[in-house]
Amino acid sequence: MEYVYLTIVIVLFLLAASDLIVGVSNDAVNFLNAAIGSRVAPFRTIVIVAALGILVGAVFSSGMMEVARKGIFNPGQFYFSEIMIIFMAVMVTDVILLDAYNTAGLPTSTTVSIVFELLGAAVGMATIKLLGSEGGMTIGQFINSSKALAIISGILLSVGIAFTVGAIIQYITRIAFSFHYLKRIKYIGAIWGGLAFTAMTYFMLIKGAKGASFMTDETKDWIHANSGMILLYSWIGWTILLQLLYWITRFNILKLIVLVGTFALAMAFAGNDLVNFIGVPIAGFNSYEMFVANPGANPDGFLMSGLAGKVPTPTLFLVIAGIIMVLTLFFSAKARSVVQTSLDLGRQDEGDERFRSTWISKVLVRSSINFSSNIKKVLPEGLVRAVNKQFEPYKDKSAGKKKDKPEFDLIRASVVLTVSSILIALGTSMKLPLSTTYVTFMVAMGASLADKAWDRESAVYRISGVFAVVGGWFLTAISAFTVAFIIVYIFNYAGIVGMVIMLAFVAYAVYRTHVLHHKKSLEEKGEEDELATLSDENIVEKSMKGLIKNLKIIVENYGRTIDGLEKEDLKDLKKAKKEIAKITARTKYLKDHIGLIVEKLRAEATDTAYYFVQVLDYMREMLHSISFIIAPALEHVDNNHKPLLKEQINELRKVHARLSELILLVADSLKAEDFSKQEELQEMQKEFLAMLGDLNKVMIKRIKNAEVGTKNSILYFNILNETKNLALQVVNLYKSQRDFVNYQNNGVT
Repeated sequence: MEYVYLTIVIVLFLLAASDLIVGVSNDAVNFLNAAIGSRVAPFRTIVIVAALGILVGAVFSSGMMEVARKGIFNPGQFYFSEIMIIFMAVMVTDVILLDAYNTAGLPTSTTVSIVFELLGAAVGMATIKLLGSEGGMTIGQFINSSKALAIISGILLSVGIAFTVGAIIQYITRIAFSFHYLKRIKYIGAIWGGLAFTAMTYFMLIKGAKGASFMTDETKDWIHANSGMILLYSWIGWTILLQLLYWITRFNILKLIVLVGTFALAMAFAGNDLVNFIGVPIAGFNSYEMFVANPGANPDGFLMSGLAGKVPTPTLFLVIAGIIMVLTLFFSAKARSVVQTSLDLGRQDEGDERFRSTWISKVLVRSSINFSSNIKKVLPEGLVRAVNKQFEPYKDKSAGKKKDKPEFDLIRASVVLTVSSILIALGTSMKLPLSTTYVTFMVAMGASLADKAWDRESAVYRISGVFAVVGGWFLTAISAFTVAFIIVYIFNYAGIVGMVIMLAFVAYAVYRTHVLHHKKSLEEKGEEDELATLSDENIVEKSMKGLIKNLKIIVENYGRTIDGLEKEDLKDLKKAKKEIAKITARTKYLKDHIGLIVEKLRAEATDTAYYFVQVLDYMREMLHSISFIIAPALEHVDNNHKPLLKEQINELRKVHARLSELILLVADSLKAEDFSKQEELQEMQKEFLAMLGDLNKVMIKRIKNAEVGTKNSILYFNILNETKNLALQVVNLYKSQRDFVNYQNNGVT
């Protein structure tokens, strides 16, 4: 029996390694956001600084894993076999949950996930025990509910306080420095730097190294008792030192703040949040040691009261965990996706917004605009102008052409790191359960708002994004509790077989999401590369290749739709819908980034851009038309409506054949840049439209003779109408591409 539980302990550690990978991939947003967003240094340098912080934090970690052992439940109420089931359920749930968030590119809290997984698993096992008991026991004997309530209150505190304080400090700092901060940094840079370094010094003492084995209780008490003196002397010392450094070397103080802040947050993350990843397997290992130390003990009767004491973690485990975290930081593509979500929501410039607007974001923006307008009416005009002047963006002519253009400047990056450090240190000293993830993310969002990054062009989308992320945090708690609860029941009643099946599922799920994420990343990179390589010299060639490819896909999927209707093949229809959706998204991406495309063209190429936009618009109209053919066809088959008549299918095949001739003639003309067939095209179009008119009349006769039902009629008329639009738009596209090519090659249309 011992070998079975030894195997479970080994599996727990393997799951911990996997959990470290998926967990760090998500939590990396906490300490990488500011440095990457401000482009304070090359990506490799930023990661090296963060990696050093992680290693130092891992070594300094005390290893007192009370949360996993006794923070959520009372271990003395559970037997050894039950404790091992709880720990296994928690680790399986954590890997699945965090990997799902990473794949979606959403930041979440590993603290909240582990706490609610422990709570869900413990409640699950407690209910099993209560169901099997004869009464006299209550759930309160098993669960430490006050800890869970403290975490929930910490969520609410973190979100509100961090956002508000971040916005206020950023607003004041921006007024002090403006966007032209390089002119003012020589006068007040050292003062701001001294304040920032003081906050980070205190942060590392209170939060980063509070659990280090070398720090005695007396030292901790002294730090708490002399906090005011430490802060005052630190501020004076750092201010003088930074001012001297600037005078002697002209070194950019803000860069130093951001890099040191990145190190501090990474150190605190590894030193304190390590429990979220290895606390459970360490507790499982401790449980196994206690069980083995009692020869002859029955796993179903050996109570785990020993877990209530303090059991230090071997330093080797902490070092290995730190190394895994560092390697993940260097190689995880998902970590960059999570960081990118935060950067997209906080970048100074507008761009491709990944979140859609919602009614609440629209209401909030409209209310904010009205409130701001009323405030401006009350304040003196001179004051309003003076404040607005501080928020005039700095226009760097070369920055827009750089591939690594920062999402925001060093002022905001330093504010995010400094405020995050202060709030986390304060929360820790006051024993408030603030989440590192919540604090850093919400400070970043508050600073973005105050920095006027959320203007009227992007505010509704950014606010929707923030609500999506915050909603995901609450969903983390609910899903963590529920999944862990269910898995405990599976493990308890299915035993080893259930564990093996769940582990196989976890392995498949992680592999599957990795493949999907990699595929999605390649598609996004392809779009970015296509845009990046677009220039005045190759825009005609790239446009022509894209158009020809899309036209052939439209023809192919039109035929596939007819086949799907005839065979009532849902799989084929879904495939057609997916393929059209993919090229629609790609075309939309180009249209959304038309501003960047125009920037790449010659200054005098205004007409070139005009014709290019026209071509894109006509292609998008064609894609909309084919989408409006496929979607109703799919819905018709999916709802099991009566199939089209054989005569209707034959008519549609003739329509497809004639439409193919028209579209492929356009494609061949574009490829050869031969625009002499306009009259032939227009004649084909005229005949084709007449053919569609005749089919409409035939269909009306069928309706009068009651040969077809309402659903059939709606679908058939819709297909003919959208096909008519395809025929009209393809000729318009031909003309626009002709004008585009002629103007680009000869300067005339």
